[in-house]
Amino acid sequence: MSAGFQVWAPDGVPEVAVGDDLAAIVARSCPELEDGDVVVVASKVVSKAEGRVVAAADREDAITAETVRVVATRERPDGPPLRIVENRLGLVMAAAGVDASNTPEGTVLLLPLDPDASAARLRAGLRAVLGVRVGVVVTDTAGRVWRDGLVDLAIGAAGVRVVEDERGRRDSAGRELGMTVRAVADEIAAAADLAKGKVTGRPVAVVRGLGHLVTDDDGPGARTLPRLGADDLFSEGTAEAYARGFADARAEEPARDDAVSAD
Repeated sequence: MSAGFQVWAPDGVPEVAVGDDLAAIVARSCPELEDGDVVVVASKVVSKAEGRVVAAADREDAITAETVRVVATRERPDGPPLRIVENRLGLVMAAAGVDASNTPEGTVLLLPLDPDASAARLRAGLRAVLGVRVGVVVTDTAGRVWRDGLVDLAIGAAGVRVVEDERGRRDSAGRELGMTVRAVADEIAAAADLAKGKVTGRPVAVVRGLGHLVTDDDGPGARTLPRLGADDLFSEGTAEAYARGFADARAEEPARDDAVSAD
């Protein structure tokens, strides 16, 4: 028996507006949904349906408002500084996830207030409309440490395992796995984006063949995926870490001088 899965992104998903019933829109676009499918939805359409379009004369001000911690800042010759920050959702990404594309002039699009709750509502709505037991993943685009290019990752999830813990299993050589915890929700998000694309007008994808990852309850969601606090080995950019180290050293210099004089 071979392993595999299918991914497709339907045509004909209409432009989403504030207050639209996203479950009804997805159900009309994907009437063939089956138990065990995973529905993957771009956060942009979720934000639009939830009214996360806000007036902002300056996108930079909106980024500042959504930022809780600055990780790194780099000047750019052709525009405002690039800011890598932690946003209100605990996600570390460029520009706090604030999007100024495909929104009316003078507005920006913020990420959903609670992407896991958004995923749970969509899942419940699809069950009510189509009678199916599916998982839902809400995605956004981000860069990665030490890797060029962008990928889609899971910022919200319901009814799908977000990680698959393979610790304790044995590999083909019989060695026990001690570190392998796969971020399967992120893998689903990235795979679905190959079908959705960024400029094709297909914000929804269906992944079939991963029913073993679909759960009866909504589960803990994607909020468990960000690695923050003591577990975050990249809490600062390199330049910022050097600057802090130099500042700390300068702050200690008077104390050292006093100690030498006392001797």
